[in-house]
Amino acid sequence: MTARARANRAGYRCSACNHQTTQWVGRCPSCQAWGTLEQAAPTVGPARARVVAGATSSPARRIGDIELDSARSRPTGVSELDRVLGGGLVPGAVVLLAGEPGVGKSTLLLEVAAQRGRRVLYVTGEESAGQVRLRAERTGAVHDELYLAAESDLGAIVGHIDELRPELLVVDSIQTMSSSEVDGAPGGVTQTRAVTVGLTALAKDRGLPVILVGHVTKDGSIAGPRVLEHLVDVVLSFEGDKHSTLRMVRGVKNRFGPADEVGCFELRDTGIVGMPDPSGLFLDRTAGPPVPGTAVTIVLDGRRPLPAELQALVTGKDIPSPRRAVSGLDNARVAMLLAVLEKRAGVRLHDAEVYAATVGGMRVVEPAADLALALAITSARRDVALPSNVVVLGEIGLAGEVRRVPALERRLAEAARLGFTHALVPPDSGSVPPGITTTEVHDVSAVLKAIK
Repeated sequence: MTARARANRAGYRCSACNHQTTQWVGRCPSCQAWGTLEQAAPTVGPARARVVAGATSSPARRIGDIELDSARSRPTGVSELDRVLGGGLVPGAVVLLAGEPGVGKSTLLLEVAAQRGRRVLYVTGEESAGQVRLRAERTGAVHDELYLAAESDLGAIVGHIDELRPELLVVDSIQTMSSSEVDGAPGGVTQTRAVTVGLTALAKDRGLPVILVGHVTKDGSIAGPRVLEHLVDVVLSFEGDKHSTLRMVRGVKNRFGPADEVGCFELRDTGIVGMPDPSGLFLDRTAGPPVPGTAVTIVLDGRRPLPAELQALVTGKDIPSPRRAVSGLDNARVAMLLAVLEKRAGVRLHDAEVYAATVGGMRVVEPAADLALALAITSARRDVALPSNVVVLGEIGLAGEVRRVPALERRLAEAARLGFTHALVPPDSGSVPPGITTTEVHDVSAVLKAIK
């Protein structure tokens, strides 16, 4: 029982010495007097503080009477970015774009700022205005309505906004900004939170869309306080391998649209270009006979179906300690599939070296690519090529069974669009889009028997 509960409970009080006890006894434990304990009323706790009503900023209205014009998105002019944002930028929205150094964040935002028809204020805290101008010259992002300001103080940014009245504000980056009203070094937790709160309030008050560039830590998470992601409306992750030209903008949080969309870009010497159809980066569809050890599947990255070509190479025999090398795939998943193929399908792999990789720098981790990888490995082992018009979909369990995968109809529609005419799919796959035929596979050993 808590102290407050004990205080509110009825007890007994000594009339001689005022000693209190929770139960009656004949003799007071304090003054030793007999028959002096009398029942006392329970102690009442302090009254709760009452909240006084204050003035309202605006009257409450029916939800059907709220205007939607101020909440509708405006296209940025970059279609792949609009896809991730849910149609474009909403007035007053604050977007946080985070990514590794050199991945192309500033190049992408210059491409957004270069779209004619609106005034843009680009604030840089990491580079000089001259350095940004050189990049803009290279990417063709120079126009009369794009203004550059090399500032790192929040008050100075507000002054530029009051003077220029821009329609879009880009801050590169939030970790370099500071406020003179808050103690701490730029990039620290206190300063980053204070600047973000100030810019968010400014954006909401003036209906000004703001894009903030954020740094990431070594493990890929956004640098700074965790509350930073809660303050903004949209969080985007900009990803890319330095050895590949492919760049992906992935939605992490979005208050105005889906949070699982992906936009594809290609980073070139002349700038960054959106790729509505990135299949050319992931598929090698050159003319020529099919090669053993390759299989094509369709993976889902967010809500977007993307083709993925899996390649395998199996070489050697009777090697005491064979090597296993994986690129673009999950090592544990590949090791599990090798064990299933050996045990359930009779494919001898324990004494051979196995190499597995994806094409185009794609990262494939979902189980829907299991069957395609199993066929690629078996095709490489037996030196038999798969038909080039076949796409493979299915997850493999430890018992060798082929399991269903989500959004199969969407994957098959993408495969049909890319020119595939036949698909190996799990059982009970449901409806099939026109232009493609399917063969249901119940067990991995059954389909591997066709590869002699």
